[in-house]
Amino acid sequence: MKEYGNEIELIEFVVKSLVDKQDEVKLNVIEGEKSTILELRVSQSDVGKIIGRRGRIARAIRTLLGACAAKTNRRVQLEILD
Repeated sequence: MKEYGNEIELIEFVVKSLVDKQDEVKLNVIEGEKSTILELRVSQSDVGKIIGRRGRIARAIRTLLGACAAKTNRRVQLEILD
């Protein structure tokens, strides 16, 4: 498994700063052939805070993740699960 410490720490820090129930934040790494998927699970009451109006917060988190992954020439996707 590749080193994903920076991406995971970044996403966890940002998400935990936004939600009310920080202990329910779960991040799962799934490696594929061409890309890596980070599955994010939060409390049902906090999903709206992560997505934001018209998806602005989710888009911003994905932009940060893409910038961090680009430094190591990897493609990383963030999926927000219910």
